[in-house]
Amino acid sequence: MTSLSGKTAVVTGASAGIGEATARALAGAGARVMLIARRLDRLEALAEDIGAGACCLAIDLASVDAALTMLDAATAQLGQVDILVNNAGILRTSHVDSFDLAELEPMIAINYSAVVRSSILFARAMKQRGSGQIVNISSIGASLSASGAGVYGSLKVALDRFTDVLRIELAGSGVRVGQVAPGTTSTEIFEDMKARGQPGWDEYIPAMVPQDIARAILFMCEQTGNANAARMHIYATSEAF
Repeated sequence: MTSLSGKTAVVTGASAGIGEATARALAGAGARVMLIARRLDRLEALAEDIGAGACCLAIDLASVDAALTMLDAATAQLGQVDILVNNAGILRTSHVDSFDLAELEPMIAINYSAVVRSSILFARAMKQRGSGQIVNISSIGASLSASGAGVYGSLKVALDRFTDVLRIELAGSGVRVGQVAPGTTSTEIFEDMKARGQPGWDEYIPAMVPQDIARAILFMCEQTGNANAARMHIYATSEAF
């Protein structure tokens, strides 16, 4: 029997990068997974590749109704949700002189509001059942004051605080809550920077790969008994922050 045999999981941002690697890792440990992202073609291909009852939902997480739609779809197709991994996120970087304010609301919607909504709705369902695991993907950027990353970093700070408070509010309920903060990892999150002619952060050092972060998420989800791995920072070995 594998470590997550009989469990179900919902993973957002599952069409590529850390989300895809996490979905594969959880499925490999025995969980049935629901894949959430906007790109249906990628989700369907991944679900077919994973097999083992994997299903998918294409949705824009910036929508205020997305979290409830996710919960309803997951309940209908999986029966119940044991694990929620809020991984979806976008990165827009720029100095104050050139930051495009049109990028502000989408970043807030995806990186913070969508995570808060889904965490609260899924937490209520898990608490009623008496068990569950929520994993919110943060960033070491929450601990850095770096030029050009003020909006991204501040949203991760807010997410960290929300996740900590959610863990405290759910203590003793059977619902575990944790956050995984990746360091520099080569994913599509840097594509916008590169498209604008900026070097991606993953070009400065030997960066991690999505599977490195997926292993940490899997470890968090495998905790049993009284253990809750509440905070994990995963750095590339070359990072010295």
